[in-house]
Amino acid sequence: MLIIVENLPVPLDRRVWIEARTLSAAGYQVIVCCPRSDKHPEPYEFLENVHIYRHPYPTEGVGLWGYLVEYSSALFWQFLLAFRILFKHGFDVIQACNPPDTIFIVGGFFKYVFGKKFIFDHHDLSPELYEAKFQKKGPLHKILLKLERLTFRTADVVISTNDSFRRIAETRGSVPSDRIFIVRSGPDLNRFRLEAPVESWKKGRKHMVSYLGVMNDQDGIDYLLEAVSHIVKERKRDDVQFVLMGSGPELENLQKMAVDLGVDDYVTFTGWVNDQVIVPVLNTAEVAVCPDPYNTLNDKLTMNKVMEYMALGKPIVQYDLTESRYSAGDAAVYAKRNSAVDLGDRILDLLDDPETRAAMGQLGRRRIETVLAWEHQAPVLLSAYESLGWPSGISVAEGKRQTDPIA
Repeated sequence: MLIIVENLPVPLDRRVWIEARTLSAAGYQVIVCCPRSDKHPEPYEFLENVHIYRHPYPTEGVGLWGYLVEYSSALFWQFLLAFRILFKHGFDVIQACNPPDTIFIVGGFFKYVFGKKFIFDHHDLSPELYEAKFQKKGPLHKILLKLERLTFRTADVVISTNDSFRRIAETRGSVPSDRIFIVRSGPDLNRFRLEAPVESWKKGRKHMVSYLGVMNDQDGIDYLLEAVSHIVKERKRDDVQFVLMGSGPELENLQKMAVDLGVDDYVTFTGWVNDQVIVPVLNTAEVAVCPDPYNTLNDKLTMNKVMEYMALGKPIVQYDLTESRYSAGDAAVYAKRNSAVDLGDRILDLLDDPETRAAMGQLGRRRIETVLAWEHQAPVLLSAYESLGWPSGISVAEGKRQTDPIA
C-alpha cells in the first residue's frame, strides 16, 4: 500500500502516520511517500515497520504560477519515487492524501497503466482553502474545483474525515455512497495519557492555556493573540500563561505580533514538538483553545487538536463551527464567531470556574473513549481497503524490507 502525502512529512502528519501504522499492524506492507523537513531530512527511513521515502520539499506556492511550480515539483518527485517503490517493493494500492488535489495524476497513471487501485483520503477542501486564504474565487478556484472532481472520479474508494466531507464527495464528486467511508481523525489513547502537570510551563503564573496545531494565516492564531491582549490589558489579568505548540509559515509573523501587542512575556511559542512535549503541556493546561475562525473552510473541517484536547480531558474554548461542535459537543464553550474579545472572555470564564472545567473535561474524555478514539476509526479504515478485495491480515505485496536510501 503506497500512501502519498505532500503537505506534511511523516511521521509529523499525525493522521497519515496512524493510518500507516494501522494498515501495517493489519498485515499490509505500507510505504509512504512524503516531503522532507528539517526534523526529518532523511531520504529513506524504516520506522515501526513502515517504509518512508522522502523527497525535497517544494517551495510553497503564492498565486497561480507559484502553485504551478509547487505542484509540478511535487508531482515530479511523487512519480519518481512511485516508480522506484514499484520496482523495489511492489504495491497494489495508492492512497492519496490531499492537499493538493493533483496526486490523482499519479494514482490515475498507475491505475490505468498498471491496474493499481486508487483511494482518495480526503483531508482538506482545496477550493475552500484557497477562498479562505486569498478571500476570493476566480480562475484558480475553478481549476481547484475541476481537480477535485477529477480526483473523485479517479478514486475507487473515498475516505472522508467527517459528514461534511462525505456530502461533498456525494454532491461535487458524484461518488456513490457505498464507496465512501468516514474515518475521523480520532486520537490514539496510547499516546494521550493522563499525567501530572508540569508547573514549570506556567512560568510562575497561576493558570495556563494551550494551543496545538499548524500556524497558517487561516488558523486564527492572530485572533488568539488579540484575545491574550484583551485578557492582559482590558481585563487586567497577569496570572495566565499561554503555551502555543506548533509551527508553520506564519510563526515568525505571530511572534512579532505578540511583541507588537506587548504580550510576548505571556506567550510561549514552542515550535514543532513531539509527544514528549505535547503530552506534558496539555496535561498542565487548565484550558485548551481552538481559535480557527468561521469561514466556509473551517466550518467543514474536523480539527485534530479539538479531539486531542478532549483525549486529555481539557475543556475547550472555540468558535461555533459545525464539525468542531460535532466533535466537542458540551466539552467546549463557543465564543461569538470571529470575536477575539469574546474568545478572551470565554477563556477567563472557564479559568475562573474549576468545577465546570472538570465536568467538561470528563465529558470530552468519555466521548473520545466511547466514540471518537482511533480504536473506533481503525476498523472503518480497514473496511475501505477490504472493499477493494483484500482482507486485512493478509500481506498482498510482501516485497523486500531492507534499508536502501535513495541517492
